[in-house]
Amino acid sequence: MNAKGDLIARLLSLGRGTPEFDVTAAGPAHERVFRAVVRSGGQVLGHGEARSKREAERLAAEEALGVLDGGAAPASASGDGWLPEAEAQEASGGVWPVYAAVLAQALDTATEFAAEDASLDDVRRDAARLYRELLADLGHGPE
Repeated sequence: MNAKGDLIARLLSLGRGTPEFDVTAAGPAHERVFRAVVRSGGQVLGHGEARSKREAERLAAEEALGVLDGGAAPASASGDGWLPEAEAQEASGGVWPVYAAVLAQALDTATEFAAEDASLDDVRRDAARLYRELLADLGHGPE
């Protein structure tokens, strides 16, 4: 399994673009620990911690795939340095659940009704708004 490649393919198929991996290293060279955070559209999807950058990214991608498959959103780890304070506050305010099929339909709908001169960002914004409104109407808002 190539978790990072699978995540990239999944997010592209959902119209969410490529994921962003942020990796930090801590500790002395002989005991280095890498922490990875993977985001899509500003939303944190997964975390990973390992002795190598590659392994930390793989673990973060695996957690993100679980989230996209309907699993629990990653816990905010503001107290241990995972997220900068502003992002930790945003995450603690709630994370919208990700239902891939509903998100894909929202993107299709936004694409269908987009103006001819609409940018990709405009379509993504409209799809996100449709998605949030639908989930809110169904009582599936932020956790």
